[in-house]
Amino acid sequence: MRQFFGMSLSGDVKEAVRGLSNPQFIMLLSNSAQFEAHVKTLQGIFPKVPSIGCAGMSYSTKVVEKGVGIVAFYDGVSVAVNVLEQASVMPVKYIRRLEKDVETVKASQNDTVCIDFCSGNDACVLNTIYSVLKKKGISLVGGTSEDGKVSVNGKVYPDAAVYALIKNLSGRVKVYKENIYHKMGNHRFVASKTDKTNYMIGQLNGRPAKEVYQDLLHVSEKQIQSQTFKNPFGKINGNDTCIVSIKEVNGNALCCFRQVNDSDVLIMLELGDYKAIVKRTVQTIRKDFPRISAVFSINCLFRYLLFSENHYMQEYLQEMAALGNHVGVVGYGEHYNDQFVNQSMTCVVFE
Repeated sequence: MRQFFGMSLSGDVKEAVRGLSNPQFIMLLSNSAQFEAHVKTLQGIFPKVPSIGCAGMSYSTKVVEKGVGIVAFYDGVSVAVNVLEQASVMPVKYIRRLEKDVETVKASQNDTVCIDFCSGNDACVLNTIYSVLKKKGISLVGGTSEDGKVSVNGKVYPDAAVYALIKNLSGRVKVYKENIYHKMGNHRFVASKTDKTNYMIGQLNGRPAKEVYQDLLHVSEKQIQSQTFKNPFGKINGNDTCIVSIKEVNGNALCCFRQVNDSDVLIMLELGDYKAIVKRTVQTIRKDFPRISAVFSINCLFRYLLFSENHYMQEYLQEMAALGNHVGVVGYGEHYNDQFVNQSMTCVVFE
């Protein structure tokens, strides 16, 4: 298979698709203000090509912050796209669509991946989707749309998850997750007085969550939001740790970007040597795949802000470009199989 990436810094879809012919699948990555107009324009240009889209910054060798990016696969893929509506309430109602699509593309573990874009309620959506995918051993990567809108085949949905099942007819696929944080000390916190709907942590070890975070890291209330770039929480998930980013302070509680439940055990994380970690990720992928057709990644908004603040974002894109044709989107939450994570990078590699 082969991957195309086109962009327009001014948000001109026709400019972004220049040179694209006979695509078999398209992803639209648009700025929020022009998203609906871009969906309509793209559908007019390629009315018979399956597509999904979300609002978010895109990148290849540079970042498209306010324009539009177009990712297309061609020459050796079989694709089915669809939507699970009512994501905030009952996405499982539409699960039969996914079950049929798995059969349509003849999906299998080693050559098929699911890429999804979600408007919200990510944890529930991922549990729903993965309940089908795991039966065939199919992996998933994806992300949360910037403004809560997603699209499939020219139609915009405000409360949904859209997905593409992509079968690589030229070889294998494999997904990866990169975590640039590690455990800080031996601190463990039991969450209580949580609000699952609003992703709120009221108390940690019986004390106000805000105070616990401030006391441990010696920061003011105003510094909490920026400190999460360096010190997010980690949620123990078997042998893995899912990153939990702090969104804002709400009274004495902490509002996060992912759900935390009563009795969940959290740890404190600290930023590692992210340049070395990125190099190791690239080395691992190159070892696994001597031949690479394409890499599609989802980078957290907080990673983008951290890398940009430290003047590393361009160097990061150059590191990933060493793999070959690498493109991606900046997400507001990252998906990895059945996990909804923060401050991470997830990607799929196509042989």
